[in-house]
Amino acid sequence: MPQLTAPYGSWRSPVTSDLIVTGTTGLRQIVLDRDAVYWLESRPTEGGRNVVVRRTAHGAVSDLTPPPFNVRTRVHEYGGGAYTVAGGAIYFANDRDQRLYVQQPGQELQPITLPVALRYADLQADLRRSRLLCVREDHTQPGEAVNTLVSVSLPGDAAGGTVLVSGNDFYASPRLSPDGERLAWLTWNHPNMPWDGCELWVAAVQPDGSLAGAQRVAGGPAESVYQPEWSPDGTLYFVSDRTGWWNLYRLEPHQATPLEMVRPKPNRSPVFAPGSGGGEPICEMPAEFGAPQWSFGQSNYAFASAQRIVCSYVNAAGWHLATLDTATHSLHPLDLPYSDMSSVQAGPGHACFVAGSPTEAPQIVQLDLGTGRIETLRCSSAATIDPGYISIPRAIEFPTAHGQTAHGFYYPPQNKDYVAPAGELPPLIVESHGGPTGSTDTMLDLERQFWTSRGFAVLDVNYGGSTRYGRAYRERLKGQWGVVDVDDCVHGARFLVEQGLADSRRLIIHGGSAGGYTTLAALTFRDVFSAGASYYGISDLEAMAKDTHKFESRYLDGLIGPYPARRDLYLARSPIHFTDRLSCPVIFFQGLEDKVVPPNQAEMMIEALRAKGLPVASLFFAGEQHGFRQAQTIKRALDAELYFYSRVFGFALAEPVEPVPIENLPG
Repeated sequence: MPQLTAPYGSWRSPVTSDLIVTGTTGLRQIVLDRDAVYWLESRPTEGGRNVVVRRTAHGAVSDLTPPPFNVRTRVHEYGGGAYTVAGGAIYFANDRDQRLYVQQPGQELQPITLPVALRYADLQADLRRSRLLCVREDHTQPGEAVNTLVSVSLPGDAAGGTVLVSGNDFYASPRLSPDGERLAWLTWNHPNMPWDGCELWVAAVQPDGSLAGAQRVAGGPAESVYQPEWSPDGTLYFVSDRTGWWNLYRLEPHQATPLEMVRPKPNRSPVFAPGSGGGEPICEMPAEFGAPQWSFGQSNYAFASAQRIVCSYVNAAGWHLATLDTATHSLHPLDLPYSDMSSVQAGPGHACFVAGSPTEAPQIVQLDLGTGRIETLRCSSAATIDPGYISIPRAIEFPTAHGQTAHGFYYPPQNKDYVAPAGELPPLIVESHGGPTGSTDTMLDLERQFWTSRGFAVLDVNYGGSTRYGRAYRERLKGQWGVVDVDDCVHGARFLVEQGLADSRRLIIHGGSAGGYTTLAALTFRDVFSAGASYYGISDLEAMAKDTHKFESRYLDGLIGPYPARRDLYLARSPIHFTDRLSCPVIFFQGLEDKVVPPNQAEMMIEALRAKGLPVASLFFAGEQHGFRQAQTIKRALDAELYFYSRVFGFALAEPVEPVPIENLPG
């Protein structure tokens, strides 16, 4: 069939908002127990409910979490590590009441904790002592929440847990040794985020379950430690970025010379020892075996045996999965058809992980380490998209400010049914990811294909401050948020214009959360983009510093400067104070229950645009928090953003969508 000629943006696409929300499921946090594989599914069609799913050794797949239960913790607001499985029993945190529950095979769900203002995450079963070990976040008292490591008695704990370790601002990754005699954990204090610097501690577990002889064995204020794990033979492994890259290390029992040894005391902050911590490097290379700890329960490596690690890592060539011989330190990359891998778990002879590629949506994969056989246990999308509608990304590097180089992925418009009129260049959407300490990936994302299949080009920018390029690249954003990220997005757009790949008159920028701030800053402080979309973005940095949750309450110290000492920078980089510089239309999307970026951030910006007479649209969603989870919200936002651009740039839509009111729109 001959291709139709139609303007970019007006192409009819099978990648509809209905297809995206009805056929897409989030997949994460794999757990192996006995011969079964468990994972967590987030379902937009069920209001964003999170369900534990199990696949037995015989291949039977079933949901285990009955409605209305929703497996999600709100510790750090971003959650993660909301469940674990041990001996066939599922222990989990429920979203609505944040209580812990147990689901024994063949029995009714039973609550473990009472309905009080306590939250739990990073669950670890200690069945020998009939308890769970976990992070607890206490909101029972006014002021900042109190984070501790606790033990929660099974089958029920009316007290809500017994404190094992306290005194620091944050804790994560409690990991019990195979013999149950030692506990490892991570901890850090304000103003650090865990990717800035944190510590790895180890203590002996006493017969009564308390801890003694706590040792700081690695980490410090300028060394980020990630994912401590015990091997089957009782050796402690961890990831550290002390060389500038998150690489794997191990600490043999006889090498456990403490950097500091104390008996745990309440309300005691650690005394940081100078220099890097202990541990033997087992795979030094310019690659990242870790990731920023935005959520609990992340896993980039696991043990197939004491002698064999299965690990994922990323370098300039992309993501890889490999096996690592712990005796010879030799790394053996595996030839797999995936570009991104996460949530790695392993057992004797096999591994499971979440994987995807530019043509395959994220999926739960099981790999036979002996034969190399791959089996897909679950795919995040039931949709089958003809390859003729899928845009394949190209990794690009482009010059940016101060003679530096930035990174991104360029997606050209792609629709087998259409071509654009001769001489027309496509509108370009520049995506700025959240975090800002994070990165984008190249797995098939139907929301991105929603745009490219309609005739938009997309540039997904890994601006300075993004992970996967080493600590030095990550620290480009130190003190420079709102400068470096904006520069990189602007230079990326200009680069594609210079390459003849984008229309300079139709440059768009959109992003969510921190990416929403970059969007608003780029629209305010640069005169490059013609339109933008902010998803729960920050417009007032000072308000953010004063009104946000504990985990990020000092994040801006590193990204901008200490507040209020550097209030001048907070004001100078806040779009809300410079709306007179805005000269293009913007649409806003915001959850009304957002505790990370409160709704008033969007409201202030909308009012300023309205007062200036600029085209502005907004949608506020009841029941949504930070990041949209409900199908109707995701659909409405996608359609509204497309409608907004069609009106702003004057192209017809191939399919009718529900309009969104646009104030101050000429004509």
